[in-house]
Amino acid sequence: MQEEIPTCQRALKENSSEVVQPFLMGCGTKEPKITQLCLAAIQRLMSHEVVSETAAGNIINMLWQLMENSLEELKLLQTVLVLLTTNTVVHDEALSKAIVLCFRLHFTKDNITNNTAAATVRQVVTVVFERMVAEDERHRDIIEQPVLVQGNSNRRCVSTLKPCAKDAYMLFQDLCQLVNADAPYWLVGMTEMTRTFGLELLESVLNDFPQVFLQHQEFSFLLKERVCPLVIKLFSPNIKFRQGSSSSSSPAPVEKPYFPICMRLLRVVSVLIKQFYSLLVTECEIFLSLLVKFLDADKPQWLRAVAVESIHRLCVQPQLLRSFCQSYDMKQHSTKVFRDIVNALGSFIQSLFLVPPTGNPATTNQAGNNNSGGPVSTPANSGMLGIGGGVTLLPAFEYRGTWIPILTITVQGSAKATYLEMLDKVEPPTIPEGYAMSVAFHCLLDLVRGITSMIEGELGEVETECQTTTEAASSPTQSSERQESQSTSDQMDKEIVSRAVWEEMVNACWCGLLAALSLLLDASTDEAATENILKAELTMAALCGRLGLVTSRDAFITAICKGSLPPHYALTVLNTTTAATLSNKSYSIQGQSVMMISPSSESHQQVVAVGQPLAVQPQGTVMLTSKNIQCMRTLLNLAHCHGAVLGTSWQLVLATLQHLVWILGLKPSSGGALKPGRAVEGPSTVLTTAVMTDLPVISNILSRLFESSQYLDDVSLHHLINALCSLSLEAMDMAYGNNKEPSLFAVAKLLETGLVNMHRIEILWRPLTGHLLEVCQHPNSRMREWGAEALTSLIKAGLTFSHDPPLSQNQRLQLLLLNPLKEMSSINHPDIRLKQLECVLQILQSQGDSLGPGWPLVLGVMGAIRNDQGESLIRTAFQCLQLVVTDFLPTMPCTCLQIVVDVAGSFGLHNQELNISLTSIGLLWNISDYFFQRGETIEKELNKEEAAQQKQAEEKGVVLNRPFHPAPPFDCLWLCLYAKLGELCVDPRPAVRKSAGQTLFSTIGAHGTLLQHSTWHTVIWKVLFHLLDRVRESSTTADKEKIESGGGNILIHHSRDTAEKQWAETWVLTLAGVARIFNTRRYLLQPLGDFSRAWDVLLDHIQSAALSKNNEVSLAALKSFQEILQIVSPVRDSDKPETPPAVNVPVPVLLGSISGPGLNRPFVRTDSIGEKLGRYNSSEPPIVTDELEDLNLWWAAWNTWYRIGSESTKPPVTFDKLTFIPSQPFLTALTQIFPALYQHIKAGFSMGDLQKLGVTLHSAVSVPISSDASPFILPSYTEAVLTSLQEAVLTALDVLQKAICVGPENMQIMYPAIFDQLLAFVEFSCKPPQYGQLETKHIANAKYNQIQLFAPAEWVALNYVPFAERSLEVVVDLYQKTACHKAVVNEKVLQNIIKTLRVPLSLKYSCPSESTWKLAVSSLLKVLSIGLPVARQHASSGKFDSMWPELANTFEDFLFTKSIPPDNLSIQEFQRNESIDVEVVQLISTEILPYANFIPKEFVGQIMTMLNKGSIHSQSSSFTEAEIDIRLREEFSKMCFETLLQFSFSNKVTTPQEGYISRMALSVLLKRSQDVLHRYIEDERLSGKCPLPRQQVTEIIFVLKAVSTLIDSLKKTQPENVDGNTWAQVIALYPTLVECITCSSAEVCSALKEALVPFKDFMQPPASKVQNGES
Repeated sequence: MQEEIPTCQRALKENSSEVVQPFLMGCGTKEPKITQLCLAAIQRLMSHEVVSETAAGNIINMLWQLMENSLEELKLLQTVLVLLTTNTVVHDEALSKAIVLCFRLHFTKDNITNNTAAATVRQVVTVVFERMVAEDERHRDIIEQPVLVQGNSNRRCVSTLKPCAKDAYMLFQDLCQLVNADAPYWLVGMTEMTRTFGLELLESVLNDFPQVFLQHQEFSFLLKERVCPLVIKLFSPNIKFRQGSSSSSSPAPVEKPYFPICMRLLRVVSVLIKQFYSLLVTECEIFLSLLVKFLDADKPQWLRAVAVESIHRLCVQPQLLRSFCQSYDMKQHSTKVFRDIVNALGSFIQSLFLVPPTGNPATTNQAGNNNSGGPVSTPANSGMLGIGGGVTLLPAFEYRGTWIPILTITVQGSAKATYLEMLDKVEPPTIPEGYAMSVAFHCLLDLVRGITSMIEGELGEVETECQTTTEAASSPTQSSERQESQSTSDQMDKEIVSRAVWEEMVNACWCGLLAALSLLLDASTDEAATENILKAELTMAALCGRLGLVTSRDAFITAICKGSLPPHYALTVLNTTTAATLSNKSYSIQGQSVMMISPSSESHQQVVAVGQPLAVQPQGTVMLTSKNIQCMRTLLNLAHCHGAVLGTSWQLVLATLQHLVWILGLKPSSGGALKPGRAVEGPSTVLTTAVMTDLPVISNILSRLFESSQYLDDVSLHHLINALCSLSLEAMDMAYGNNKEPSLFAVAKLLETGLVNMHRIEILWRPLTGHLLEVCQHPNSRMREWGAEALTSLIKAGLTFSHDPPLSQNQRLQLLLLNPLKEMSSINHPDIRLKQLECVLQILQSQGDSLGPGWPLVLGVMGAIRNDQGESLIRTAFQCLQLVVTDFLPTMPCTCLQIVVDVAGSFGLHNQELNISLTSIGLLWNISDYFFQRGETIEKELNKEEAAQQKQAEEKGVVLNRPFHPAPPFDCLWLCLYAKLGELCVDPRPAVRKSAGQTLFSTIGAHGTLLQHSTWHTVIWKVLFHLLDRVRESSTTADKEKIESGGGNILIHHSRDTAEKQWAETWVLTLAGVARIFNTRRYLLQPLGDFSRAWDVLLDHIQSAALSKNNEVSLAALKSFQEILQIVSPVRDSDKPETPPAVNVPVPVLLGSISGPGLNRPFVRTDSIGEKLGRYNSSEPPIVTDELEDLNLWWAAWNTWYRIGSESTKPPVTFDKLTFIPSQPFLTALTQIFPALYQHIKAGFSMGDLQKLGVTLHSAVSVPISSDASPFILPSYTEAVLTSLQEAVLTALDVLQKAICVGPENMQIMYPAIFDQLLAFVEFSCKPPQYGQLETKHIANAKYNQIQLFAPAEWVALNYVPFAERSLEVVVDLYQKTACHKAVVNEKVLQNIIKTLRVPLSLKYSCPSESTWKLAVSSLLKVLSIGLPVARQHASSGKFDSMWPELANTFEDFLFTKSIPPDNLSIQEFQRNESIDVEVVQLISTEILPYANFIPKEFVGQIMTMLNKGSIHSQSSSFTEAEIDIRLREEFSKMCFETLLQFSFSNKVTTPQEGYISRMALSVLLKRSQDVLHRYIEDERLSGKCPLPRQQVTEIIFVLKAVSTLIDSLKKTQPENVDGNTWAQVIALYPTLVECITCSSAEVCSALKEALVPFKDFMQPPASKVQNGES
């Protein structure tokens, strides 16, 4: 059965004409019912496809008749439709007839029929074209060579087309004819036609079947030749029409723009452009230009609206826009269509604001979210909707009073038109206000979005392609065919082309876009709209940036920046940069002027913040609106997401952000993040709560923005840094000259940027820190502080960051990081330096162990602190140093140790804070200790380093230069330390000097052993002597002004109250220290070549100190002198005395003249001295040289001693209260040095030296003391005590005398000189020495100045008596030992002794001290007892001749002294004194008179006269009456008398002359007695009862006693020795005696009795006269 169906169908179809015929006839009846039945039957047949072509033709004819009769019109249409859709049998004429039929039905009076027909026509037209498409599909596989159709060929030439195509062609051609109001070629029988319908049909064909026109040239030809001219022609009324011109004069209705046609034309144009742009390039140029013209302000409102809708349709097709750009804008002589479209939109938007819409008295508003809602009538320009009492703001644009609502017209990205779809309207519709604006607004947004997404997509492709290509090229894996075929160069070309297009597109559109968007941004009152505008500007800016179009990028960014700031805000960067020049220019767009509109201030915006503008002189406040904040967030977004393409426009962005941050009152906090803070001055910022909640977010975004800088490439990062730097420079300029709060935005953000880019810090470190260093020097303290904060934070972060490779392996980077820290040292602001030092402290605490090569920099920072930089700075720096010394010495390279020493020393020299100076000296001690403990390691390291440097220096050919160079590096380190301490030893502050001095000498003492032997040379000359020189100089020039107090209220002891006294202490300390080193290190120093020179220099220093006019210094100098003199040459074990070798003659020449005894010491070796001297350079210096050199040293010391002695004791020429007189302890010490010194030089000590010594000792003893000091030196003047000085002097002479005693013969010639010296001292007992012209008081008369502490002291001569007496004892002792010495005899020592003793003896009671003359007598007796035998021995030589008269005079002066005994002398004393006189006479009687024959006669005569005088010496005139009986020196007289007599009558008279002397003496005596008696008798008689004066009585008694004594003596003497004459004289006294008996005095009587008794021996009978010689 199934097989039969097609057969059946085929049969039916073949015979269909016959089958159809009855139905056709039935229709012909024109009977409605039959007709309907027939039509239904026909339709059924058709639906089963059993109608042949012929049958179909018959059916159509029949339908035509029905149509003409207006029967069953709807059924007809239905039938036609079924006929044409079910099969393809209807062709050509039949088809055209069917179509015409439908058209005709369309124009009937019946509305339903009309509409149905219209729909049918549309369907039929579609069917025709669908058949063609199907036909093409069937023939697609058969490849035809298409015959080229010439552009001007006959339009009827369609022979090449296939049947269906031919139908379609004819149909389309006729539609064009009809619209153009021409007769159709193919659709025969058309009666009428409307243009609107025709255009709709054309549009639907073009829209639905574009491929037909694109694939077939015949159809393309139709498009070009028929459709385009038609459209252009139909547009003409719209082009010519100007709104407002009188239209009534022109009767033709065509001339006025007709909405239905115009709208349909625009739809056609849209399709043409969209589908056939590639075919109709030129035509499209015209269409597009027309579209642009329709936007003009003088066109009707509806026309502009439809035009905008059309443009919107184009704007959502970026590829199309791209084509426009390529085809027009990039061609040389073409219209710049793309640019014009954008500019036209801009002008259109602007015109909407400037020209109020005409003809709409009441503007209708449509609620934004309800398209179809009925119009809400509101008062014009209100913009407010009252809803339930509340007021809500409609989204709208408002500009200069023009208020335009924003309508929600479409979803973004699709162009859904409203008015282009109004195909049923005949009259122009009323356009709601804001519609055109909203569409235009969407055009812009879609345009931007389309372009940017397209270009960025392509850019992305290109970039990935480049990557894959390079990868493919580099990797051997198989790559796709396309890549193989397409070489890289092709790709490069393609990219170049693409880039040109992109750039042109952007260049063409950016001006217009910017103008329009800026205006809209300013006018927008709706947050969403604002957001969209900002997004568009942002994407454009980013795109321009990506394409490297700087001007346009900057322009968009400027726009956003301006939006962020308050209106008319004076921000220079936006007005001066090239990008912003646009804002002042208007562009010309096709002759129309488009102004760039600056933001107007009167926008209805909510003010959310009030703040201060950032300006030098802020005028009032500025307000920020919510829109400003929105813009700001966009700006942040831009910078955050597109930082890499911002380049130079970072400056714009950052400048704007800085101002906004300032207005909002955000202030930087640690790490550079901004936090809301109060403004410091001016009206404080006012912020609404809305903004307050926003601020943390903004602050956060700001921080994130700079955090994201870590993802920028290096170039972009540099742009960012440069921008921040120039921003900061501006802020600095602004902050000059005032103390207002500066803007710290840039500095804070530089810090943030630096911190997040630590991983590549090297590339930005220099510009970053260079700028921050400038900021640190800014006069504004807040600015400066932040600069320093940022810089130090960066340095700390840089050091703690874990770099790759780590810093320990990347020393260059470490030094780079630390360098700015060093640079900060050149800044003078203390606050900056404090930050710098705090940073150092923190670095030390966290990174101290790993600083390595950075140490010199860090130490340099500490050392750069200058004295004038304030206490806190110095203290902080010092803290750092302390930390270094306590914790980090072991971790730093040894080469830095010297820097540590320098820095520590420099702190010692700071005079801000004494404690720091003292502590730093302590640190130096710690450092030296460290050197000592780690000596070996330090030395090794330094030597290694030295070798390396030496090598470098040699390679470069330069000389290595370091202090103390020849010494090895470790020694240099020590020397630097010593030198530093040496500098501190001459600091102006006494405490520092003292501490430094102690430390210096301690460290040399404790650690000096580490030094190389040769280095000691430098220590001595460069350190110690250099120091001594400086101290001496400072001390001698120091101020003598009194210092009231020691700073603050410290009292200063009077011994330190002048600078001079304080320096004295330093001098003492230094000299003692040096001397100690010379003493303890003698064994090291002596082998140095120039030890003797050093010794001389040291002695010179000792001398100048000793001679300084300061007791403390001079005394200490002597102590040092003593110290170096106690040096004993180091004794070697090998010093076994051996026989000295024969001393060659040349030796003395070699060694210089040395007095003989010096060479008599035993030498060690037996080889010749010459050889020894040759070996002087060997390691062990020969001992000979030592000894000879030693001798030289000692003699140098002796010379120094003598110079000190002679200079210090030389009396000054004039005296005033300031005259300096050396103190007793000084002189004592000086004298005490001599014995020790003498031990070493005694061998060569000559007479000349002795004289020098004598002079010095004499002068020293002569120096007086101050009455202030005397109580300390002498307990009281009455005590006979020697001062220590006098003791010392005597000791010195004693040492000398003992040395002479045991010394060789030739030394004994010195005895007399010693005697002279001692005797000179003896003289002091009676005649104290004079000290120059100084008036001294006797010590008893000096008043101690205890009450007036500072009255000038008087000078007191010492009590020299004990000294003189002790000297005398020494003389006697010495004489006892040396009386017989030849020199003593020759030099008349005895005579000198006597001569010296004569002075006190003659003074006797007038002596200052009674003990003196007594000692003198006893000494005289002792000396004579030894000396007289010697004198007698040498009598013949005459050596003693001159002594005798001296002795006689001495006896005379003593026994008959002119001085009167004191009144208070007691009887016992007198008797004791008399016994002394008696002793003297006894000496004469025993030692002199018995040897008269050995003694000169004159002397004996003098003695006799003296005895004679003594024997009758009456009395002392001062006796009181009561004592007279005792006070007569009876014993003395008696002794004299006896001696006289004994001597006179001794039988040893050798010469008559001697006898004569004694006789003469007796006669004188007797005669004198006679005279006294006579005078007495006379006086007695005259006085009568009155008693005689006591003296006379005493005298007479004395005489009477003398007479009795004489007689006794005469009796005892041998008679032959007594001259007869004498007896006669004695007897002659008798009568005179008898006469005295009458005297009244009992005493006289008893004496008389005694005198008369001896006369009994004369009572004898008278003898017989002798005559003639007989007895």
